[in-house]
Amino acid sequence: MRYSACIEWLFAAEAEAFADRIRLAKAAGLDAVEFWRHSGKDLAAIRAALEETGMPLAGLLCEPIAPLGDPEAYAGFLEGVRTSLAAARELGASMLIAQAGDHRPGVARAAQHAAIVRVLKEAAALLDGSGVVLALEPLNDRVDHPGYYLTSTIEGLDIVDEVGRPEIGLLYDIYHSAVMGESTEEVLAGRVDRLAHVHLADAPGRGAPGSGGLDHAERLGWLARQGYSGFVGLEYRPGGPTLPTLAFATPSRD
Repeated sequence: MRYSACIEWLFAAEAEAFADRIRLAKAAGLDAVEFWRHSGKDLAAIRAALEETGMPLAGLLCEPIAPLGDPEAYAGFLEGVRTSLAAARELGASMLIAQAGDHRPGVARAAQHAAIVRVLKEAAALLDGSGVVLALEPLNDRVDHPGYYLTSTIEGLDIVDEVGRPEIGLLYDIYHSAVMGESTEEVLAGRVDRLAHVHLADAPGRGAPGSGGLDHAERLGWLARQGYSGFVGLEYRPGGPTLPTLAFATPSRD
């Protein structure tokens, strides 16, 4: 597996300067870095650290987060795709992460589902030829994101299939999936090729792998056997220094 450090949390205890976390991830033997919002960050310093270390930027968040099931939010979201794509190109990122936003009370799920498909088709047209994929991310609503619309990996994959464009994929977060009671091999059966990225944290607690009870090694092993070769983003709270939490990922890896 190739591991990407989410430097919003990883190496935060060691380095206040955001760009220095890229250097620490490189020194730790990780394969890439990723982060959330590009707005408010020193992109020039980040770009310099990426170039200095040769670390790929696996992805960043598509801003702003909008309720994709609401057609009135389309214009703002699509403008965010344009500006986020510009940031991705500046930094060499190959993926933008799209979140679906909250469920709209009083609106049928089928209507919200169809609206998400429509706007992602428009987003795909904006990304055409860029080499950047927009990855739709299901999240759990039981612990971390109450009210979030897209909690089902299967529905997320259905949306990706209905869009039917190579610019749109799925971000499969093992932690969120486990919190929702999903089995990786059941919800991804026959559709691992739709995955643009994977995230990993333990459950409960969203700590480092090994800190909870999640069978992360089995789930990652299954993904590898199905041919997944993309990055696994380490998006967990280390609870202190990062290096002691990385034993599972470096230096002996599959």
